[in-house]
Amino acid sequence: MFRPVLIISVLFSLYIASHAQSCAKYNFASNQIFSSCNDLPYLNSFLHWNYDQSAKTVKIAYRHTGVSSSRWAAWAINPTGQGMAGAQALVAFQKSDGTMRAYTAPVAGYQTQLQEGDLSFPVSDLSATYARNEIIIFATLKLDGLNSTVNQVWQEGPLSGDSPAMHPTSGPNIQSMRTLNLLSGETGAAAGALNSRTKKKNIHGVLNAVSWGILLPIGAVFARYLKVFPSADPAWFYLHATCQTSAYIIGVAGWATGLRLGSQSPGVQHTSHRVIGIIIFCLGTLQVSALLLRPKKEHKHRFYWNIYHHLIGYSVIVLSIINIFKGFNILNPEEKWKRAYAGILIGLALVAATLEVYTWYVVVKRKKSSRPQHKMPNGVNGTNGHNGYGARAQDRV
Repeated sequence: MFRPVLIISVLFSLYIASHAQSCAKYNFASNQIFSSCNDLPYLNSFLHWNYDQSAKTVKIAYRHTGVSSSRWAAWAINPTGQGMAGAQALVAFQKSDGTMRAYTAPVAGYQTQLQEGDLSFPVSDLSATYARNEIIIFATLKLDGLNSTVNQVWQEGPLSGDSPAMHPTSGPNIQSMRTLNLLSGETGAAAGALNSRTKKKNIHGVLNAVSWGILLPIGAVFARYLKVFPSADPAWFYLHATCQTSAYIIGVAGWATGLRLGSQSPGVQHTSHRVIGIIIFCLGTLQVSALLLRPKKEHKHRFYWNIYHHLIGYSVIVLSIINIFKGFNILNPEEKWKRAYAGILIGLALVAATLEVYTWYVVVKRKKSSRPQHKMPNGVNGTNGHNGYGARAQDRV
């Protein structure tokens, strides 16, 4: 019984391996042969090329697999920097009548609609095919004045009629760029502005996660549960105020970093993330101000102030957690960071649940201890000839 299962498993593994996506195993229908190829790390894309160093020409075939006929694909070289702005793109898609359109499109900025235009270098033999959910762009590029190492960008997005529409601005779509050495075939992450922007994104994410996502809930736990312990008064208030103020200061720094990122990427829009962030900043400002403007305990409006303060505080916590997970989806970090933050939230929730049970236990115990311990003696309220105002004194609580 074991031998047939082993044989079937081996054959299945060989079948899967033979059908794995790899540029080296691909055979073009037109019998074209490319001496070099590269499996691009994002968007199911592959690049094949022949580079003539003496003539400074490169013949390329860019493949984008697993794509429907209602989407466009593009591959570009950026002679002036990294990323989308300044890229010289080759664009292709299937029109509504079933024919393929392939054209060149210089990308001046992030608000581009991929309008057709001449590139900064000559392009010839431009064509495209679509078959078996795969777009292939063929072209020959004349790269005079460029080194053998180029900055490449590739992209895909939806169609609006017979025109390209805006591609997604998160996840793999904003990571699809690499340097490419046309001689050795080596690739590497684009440096310079990309690394600087990535660093700012990480700083923005860490600051906001630590401030609004961790310190603020900890401050709420201090405020609600430490005051149950008489020995903690007024320490609980100072701990709560410290956490809340620190969260606000660090959060403002993270918010400012996000504003700088937005100014550097005018075409990248994360509307819901930005709107929630603005709301959190405004409500957080109100909460910090409330620490200084709160009425005294004996004030007649203190009850209503408490309702307002708690409502704003819990709203900020809920909105912050939602926005932090939105930030995770935008930054697309390793899964361990999202799990670590979720673990912190679960830990805080368990601590809060435990303290909530203990708080109610203390409250119930105090109520029981405050009840009267003595019954009225016989003879009071008219019994045994007394009307309640006689010689025997009346017990009072």
